[in-house]
Amino acid sequence: MRKSLVFTAFTTLILLLTVACSSEDNTQQEGLTLPPSESSTATIPNSSDLSKSKLDLQNRPSSSSAAEDSKKSDPSPQRVNESEANNKPQGGILKRLWSDPPTLDPHLTSDTTSSGIVVEIFSGLVTMNTDLQLIPDLAESWEINEDGTIYIFHLRENAKFHDGSPVTAHDFKWSIERAANPKTASPVAGTYLKDIIGASDVLDGNSVEISGVTVIDDHTLEIKIDAPKAYFLAKLTYPTAYFVHQETVETGGRGWFLENPNGTGPFKLKEYRIGERLVLERNDLFYRDPPNIEFIENNLAGGQSMQMYEKDEIHITGVGVSDLDRILDPSNPLNRDLVVAPPSFSVSYIGFNTNMPPFDDQKFRQALNHAINKELIASQVLSNLVVPAYGILPPGFPGHNEDLDGLKFDPEKARKLLSESKYAGFLVNIPSDEPHYQLAQELLSASQSSLSDQLPRIIISVPGTGGSVGLDLEVVVDMWERELGVVVDFQQVEWATFLKDLDKQTFQSFAGLGWEADYPDPQDFLDVLFHSDSDINHGAYSNPAADKILEEARTLKDPLERYRLYSQAERLIVEDAAWVPMWYTGERYVLIKPNVKGYRLTPMIIPKLKEVYFSNN
Repeated sequence: MRKSLVFTAFTTLILLLTVACSSEDNTQQEGLTLPPSESSTATIPNSSDLSKSKLDLQNRPSSSSAAEDSKKSDPSPQRVNESEANNKPQGGILKRLWSDPPTLDPHLTSDTTSSGIVVEIFSGLVTMNTDLQLIPDLAESWEINEDGTIYIFHLRENAKFHDGSPVTAHDFKWSIERAANPKTASPVAGTYLKDIIGASDVLDGNSVEISGVTVIDDHTLEIKIDAPKAYFLAKLTYPTAYFVHQETVETGGRGWFLENPNGTGPFKLKEYRIGERLVLERNDLFYRDPPNIEFIENNLAGGQSMQMYEKDEIHITGVGVSDLDRILDPSNPLNRDLVVAPPSFSVSYIGFNTNMPPFDDQKFRQALNHAINKELIASQVLSNLVVPAYGILPPGFPGHNEDLDGLKFDPEKARKLLSESKYAGFLVNIPSDEPHYQLAQELLSASQSSLSDQLPRIIISVPGTGGSVGLDLEVVVDMWERELGVVVDFQQVEWATFLKDLDKQTFQSFAGLGWEADYPDPQDFLDVLFHSDSDINHGAYSNPAADKILEEARTLKDPLERYRLYSQAERLIVEDAAWVPMWYTGERYVLIKPNVKGYRLTPMIIPKLKEVYFSNN
């Protein structure tokens, strides 16, 4: 999704809300650590496979006939779901624990806490359903030309904003140009829109119009991209490409989205009291069948989610380590509410700013990776609720490489690498009672580094405003000190501020977060996070060899060949120790009240709450 930054706190092992996604740890709703899903695999076909009908632009039919042909050739699976939804009970209030979103502006959204609300209030041309299939949204159909660079979208004529005003192609053009405008200051617009011809001119402040977006008529839109890209349609599911209402934005000031965002999504914002609650209300004007439930009440005041669930104050909660044994006990009444979801498409990590000492040294970064016993932490600290990560792409995700070994625990190799780095002086800090103390001093004596060189202080910045930084992180830094003599301090930063500083590459090192997929394609991890020119390359990592491979993979049509190239790039990035990949999610344990039906646990943030309903039992 998105910039999927996920804020992770493993002391309570809760559900991670990941952004575009960066994800912040929320103890709220869906389970332990990084978010999960009912389907553990997903694929996105080539762009040619996603076209509703092939379009010969030299002999293009009228927009109306093209749309009609497209509708005939592609009965959307979503329509089947909607017809069934008419028979479901209506009304009720879904209650859940959430956190204050850093923003509700879709064009500024870069984290899962915000995205989880934004995707329900706003919408775009296309979306993902709960089976991770790309389906029509505000566009009821589209065509793609033979070389995959021109898209014609046909908008639904019944689509309306929440205030009842019609949605037109002009609204999309204004919205997308607003997202790219430097005055909007979107942290992700470049990442998700640069494929469109002319978007870079707007992003750079050289134009106010994206030349590759053309309004043909009120309900027909043309988008030209710079090269055929299999993932382009999937990118349009991210909030950066969502429709916003021009008058609402222009008259509402900086906080235009706080009272009446006037979106196009299945829910409207009814009430938002910062730090207290955020209430969504069913949008009866929704262009597809409206939601089943009347309200979604998000508790922003905090609390112990398990206690709140047992008191019937919320309908959904993740199960933490301290409660897991009793919930797994078949004799416990809560066991009947237990849902076990497969892993999410996410990875948590410790990030390095490779421009800042000591992380500017590859061998120092590699040493830190080899000094962490992830298997021990996963089993003895985190109760095997996570899977140690040695790569970037999570299991079950398209392009995941099971043969990638990564930089596994090898303390002797770690100390040797450190002694060969510019920062071998850290070895002097190894406690004298450690069995490898003498060997470390010998390595230090043989090192080319000067002990007189001043060693940089290391600070890991983590999201949060108090309390523990996470038991797993505390164990990691203890291992670094004992194995390498590397001493680390922590700095906690409030989540919204953390995201801003992350985008500015302010931090020397950063942790307590993860990345969740915005769309199921390796490009959303490897290219978005590690290409030298990416706006979301928070560690300023640069590897020309990896860049070349990632650029080649962008335009290939053969998915197997693309995945082969992404595996090459991933191996380079991992061996270069751009990160310390920490955890993939294991199975997640979630409690859902028995009368809540249609709630799907998905591996990514997608609009899904319109399908929820309460049974009459």
